[in-house]
Amino acid sequence: MKFFIDTANLQQIAEAQAMGILDGVTTNPTLMAKEGISGADNIMNHYKAICHIVDGDVSAEVMAVDYEGMMREGEIYAALDPKIVVKVPMTADGVRAIASFSKMGIKTNCTLVFSAGQAILAAKAGATYVSPFIGRLDDISFDGMELIDQIVSIYNMQGYATQVLAASVRNPLHIVKCAEAGADVITCPLSAMTGLLHHPLTDKGLAQFIIDAAKMKG
Repeated sequence: MKFFIDTANLQQIAEAQAMGILDGVTTNPTLMAKEGISGADNIMNHYKAICHIVDGDVSAEVMAVDYEGMMREGEIYAALDPKIVVKVPMTADGVRAIASFSKMGIKTNCTLVFSAGQAILAAKAGATYVSPFIGRLDDISFDGMELIDQIVSIYNMQGYATQVLAASVRNPLHIVKCAEAGADVITCPLSAMTGLLHHPLTDKGLAQFIIDAAKMKG
């Protein structure tokens, strides 16, 4: 299972990359705004900076909601770097754009997916990735992990090449559950990744080790 970091913060991206576990990055306009990035030129330069740090795919989300606008933005993003994946919303125009990008050899990530039916449409259109949102479903009392299970099962049964990219992953347990379900990718904040490091017995054992090591040194 690949690990993507969901942020536009260059420092956090570099930290995850330095751990040796990072496979890619996902971003969106909200994450860009959070880092104070605005204006077309600044956004483009920021994507270039991200691509310079990481070795894997970098999802760049279009801001247009119409087919023609998505195509214009997507082609500009794709020209920035071979690592760029054009992130497109799950709408009728979005599915149409994904199909067009697929024919052009441009990688895509279909975002804002909340049902298996939507995931089937994304795969039929040729999306490279499909992004079902776990946390947001949990927020409205639906089981986000059940959706991941369902999509993985359907894709395996039908032989779809689209990768299941579990999004809105908020904690270490989500990551473990996605691995159990067979998700191809998870994307999450750095805090969820580093949360996997911790266990009370590990912390206790390390503390005792430090004490014992100090005694051995005299």
